[in-house]
Amino acid sequence: MHTDVNWTDTPITAELLRGALELEHTEDGVLPHRLPAWARAQGDDGQLAMAESQPSGVRLVFRTRATAVELVTRPTKRDYVGVPPRPDGVYDLVVDGQLAGRASVAGGNTLTIDMVAGSAEFRPGPPGTLRFTGLSGDPKDVEIWLPHNETTELLALRTDAPVEPAPDRGRRVWLHHGSSISHGSDAASPTTTWPALAASLGGVDLVNLGMGGSALLDPFTARTLRDTPADLISVKIGINLVNADVMRLRAFRPAVHGFLDTIREGHPTTPLLVVSPLLCPIHEDTPGPSVPDFSGLDAGQLRFRAAGDPAERASGKLTLNVIREELARIVAQRAAEDPQLHHLDGRELYGEGDFAELPLPDELHPDAAAHRRIGERFAKLVFAEDGVFTEG
Repeated sequence: MHTDVNWTDTPITAELLRGALELEHTEDGVLPHRLPAWARAQGDDGQLAMAESQPSGVRLVFRTRATAVELVTRPTKRDYVGVPPRPDGVYDLVVDGQLAGRASVAGGNTLTIDMVAGSAEFRPGPPGTLRFTGLSGDPKDVEIWLPHNETTELLALRTDAPVEPAPDRGRRVWLHHGSSISHGSDAASPTTTWPALAASLGGVDLVNLGMGGSALLDPFTARTLRDTPADLISVKIGINLVNADVMRLRAFRPAVHGFLDTIREGHPTTPLLVVSPLLCPIHEDTPGPSVPDFSGLDAGQLRFRAAGDPAERASGKLTLNVIREELARIVAQRAAEDPQLHHLDGRELYGEGDFAELPLPDELHPDAAAHRRIGERFAKLVFAEDGVFTEG
C-alpha cells in the first residue's frame, strides 16, 4: 500500500496536538481527551464520557515540507436505532490557515444506541487511514482537525518529509465551554462548528470545552477551566440545565456564582464572557426535561419536545427566559467589582428571525447553516472593534 511513497512515521505527542487537555495512551495509539482524568473520574456519566472524548476543536498541528500526509485512526461511530445512519465524521485539512482538503475514515468501532429501550451496544472495529496528497513542497503549517462528533483514537502519522511542532504564532488562546451547540451538534465539519468559525475569524487559538448534554455547572468543569491557560474565556450557560432538568432557581443562582468564582481563582483578570441561551422555542417558557419525540422515527426523523409544565415556573423550575434574566442580573451584580466580566444575550447570536429562516431541525440543535451564522455573529459582536475580546 505504501510502496509508492517513502513514508516517515512521527510519534503523536502532546507537542503536535492543540485543543486537547490530555492524551490517554492506549494499546495501539493515543486518545485525546477534553477533560483531564481527575475530572472524568468525578463525572461518572456515560453522556459526559462520550462527549468529552469526541475531539471538537482538537487538531494535529505541525510544520513540514511534506507533499503527502497519512493519518491512521480508529473512530467510534454512533448509530441510533430507527434513525438513518449518521455520515462518517469529517477531518479538515488546513494549510497555512486555508482549508485544503476534507476526508473521512470508514470502519472503526460502533456504538448502537436504542433511545426507546435506553440501551447501547458497543462493537469494536478496525482502524482506517486517510490520505492527503498533492501538497506544496514548501515549508508550511499543517493542521488536521479531527471530527467534532466521533471519538477518535490516533494510531499513526505518516508523511513523505519530516515534521516538527509548529512554532508559536503569538495568537491568543480562547477557552470556551458550552453545550452540544458549542460542541458542534449538526455542523458540517470540525472547522465549521460555530466556535471554530468564530476563532478563525477572530484570529485566536481555540480550546473548545463544549460538551454535548454536559454544560451543567459541574464543579470539576469549573476547576478545569480555572487550571487551563487562556487569554480569553467564555461560558455559555442554560440549555442543558433546562433539558436535563437538574436544578431549580434556588440552586441555580449560587451555582453560577460558584462556577464563576472558581474560574476567577485561576484567571482573576482575564476577559470572561457569560453567554445566555440561544433561542429555543420549546423551552423559552416551558421547563424541561427535553424528551425524544419518536413519532417521526418511521420517517427517520428524531425530534425533541419539552415535557415540563409552564405552571411549574412558580415552584422554581427553570426555563430559558428565567435563566437569561438571572444571568444578566448576576453578571451586572458581579461586574461592579469585576470590570472584565461581560454578558451576551444568546438571542443576539440566534433569535426569532433566525429561527424563522433557519429553524432547529430537531427543535434543539442548529444545522450547518445556522452554525455558520452563529459563528459569524459571535466574531462580529465579540472579536471585532469594540467587542469584549477585541485585542487591545
